[in-house]
Amino acid sequence: MLFEALGSALLGLVLAGAAIHRLSHRLPARSLVLATGVAGALFGAFVTHSALDAGSVVLNLIGAAIVSVASLSLLLRPAGRLRRRSATA
Repeated sequence: MLFEALGSALLGLVLAGAAIHRLSHRLPARSLVLATGVAGALFGAFVTHSALDAGSVVLNLIGAAIVSVASLSLLLRPAGRLRRRSATA
């Protein structure tokens, strides 16, 4: 279980680093993105481990990656400038 947790935390860190590298202009502070990636991966590994028991490390890492990417996607800001319209238009 310890290696699964370390592996999923490392996976979350790698995914957060990739998101920072590719989408740095659309993300908030770097420390928040890194923490969200790791926390999402740890939570995903916990949920997958609880649901599937200790069956497979690969499945736990897949669950960790899915939840980590989903939580990182919640941090994205819109790419362009928002166009504001009046209520009467």
